[in-house]
Amino acid sequence: MLRKENILLVDDDISILELLQRHLQSMNFHSYKAVSVKEAVRILRDTPIDLLITDIQMPEVNGMQLLQFANENYPDIPKLVVTGYPSVSGTLEGIKTGAIDYLTKPFTKQELKESIDKALAHGEAKRRSKKLSPNIDDNRYDGMIGASEAFLKVTELIERVKNNKATVLIEGETGTGKELVARAIHYSGKYARSPFVAVNCGAIPENLQESELFGYLKGAFTGANENRTGFFQAADGGTLFLDEIGSASLAVQTKLLRALQEKEIVKVGSRKAEKVDIRIIAATNSDLTEEIRKKRFREDLFYRLTVVEISVPPLRERKSDINLLVSKFLQKYGHEYKDRPLTIAPDALDVLTRYNWPGNIRELENVVQRAIIMSDRKVDIEHLPNRLKFQIEFEDDAFASLKKMEQKYIERVLQYTRGNKTKAAEILEIDRKTLRSKLK
Repeated sequence: MLRKENILLVDDDISILELLQRHLQSMNFHSYKAVSVKEAVRILRDTPIDLLITDIQMPEVNGMQLLQFANENYPDIPKLVVTGYPSVSGTLEGIKTGAIDYLTKPFTKQELKESIDKALAHGEAKRRSKKLSPNIDDNRYDGMIGASEAFLKVTELIERVKNNKATVLIEGETGTGKELVARAIHYSGKYARSPFVAVNCGAIPENLQESELFGYLKGAFTGANENRTGFFQAADGGTLFLDEIGSASLAVQTKLLRALQEKEIVKVGSRKAEKVDIRIIAATNSDLTEEIRKKRFREDLFYRLTVVEISVPPLRERKSDINLLVSKFLQKYGHEYKDRPLTIAPDALDVLTRYNWPGNIRELENVVQRAIIMSDRKVDIEHLPNRLKFQIEFEDDAFASLKKMEQKYIERVLQYTRGNKTKAAEILEIDRKTLRSKLK
């Protein structure tokens, strides 16, 4: 039996939504309805969608902003615009933000079917064309890519925890992809259709952390003009991801401990405990044991969070994955900036592999993104930042002699200039005679 495509309908006009839904049911599609962009975003995050059909003119946040959000976060989902206010500028803006077709109200059922078929066909063709190499798909794990031993250790742990609600602490440097690991745990397991709520504790001011996480009652403090649920209740039944957990205040840590122990929360301004059924995944780029020693993190909370620990390796410890990651970014940003996938020259890839990546995968992604913008057909060594081209790695002898460091640097520059001594001397800011002397 063929799978029905999931189509998300977004329009603030209920009658239009119902009409569209009836048409889609008769065409054997499964539909989801949203009367606002905010509701549509929630559905996109929680449900696999094959086609987005949206109106443009809506209160608060309009359809163009929804298209932009979907294009940035769900580029593989084809988009179809339905509007009663057609215009040339609107059409161009819609196409620019990823819309496949533009359907003007009123329209016939046949016109709707033709536009849907066109959008779905375009989406399928785009997905096929993006498969540059079987290596990428063969080594993909729920949004993450890798084949190194360090990467496989992480995926093995994800497999062990994805179908239970054990508390997980993800440790790793900034830019290693800790949130990707958290999302993989959630979306690859049996709770994938439940909410996933990500909270950056470091981005919330300390005096607001408690009310944001646990919610509050009207009148609890100045400015509390209504009852509000917090992130814990928003994630009820699913997963709450607490990034930068080390930034949580000690007061919030105490309430977190209670929430983990008792499976309940108390809103600010309330005395009533409310049950919550969630899985907590926390992440940190700091050494929590050191924070405990400095009395900035509760030791009992640390043990509650570390039922399962996952250490995400820095990119310098999984350099064999760089080729796969570069292929992914060439594919992603090639389509975004050049409407086609780009390739990379072997010597440019060699530079990327040799670099130590203090900013990890995030830095690699930014470098490839910039290189694609700067190139026309193929990413070459000239499109890479200078800090990458001339960085010296001393993995075997971190405290090498000055003479040996100079030798390695000259070798690297000559490698970059492909043996051109005149060019190498210019980069080194010495004359050719001095260079020849050093080479001897």
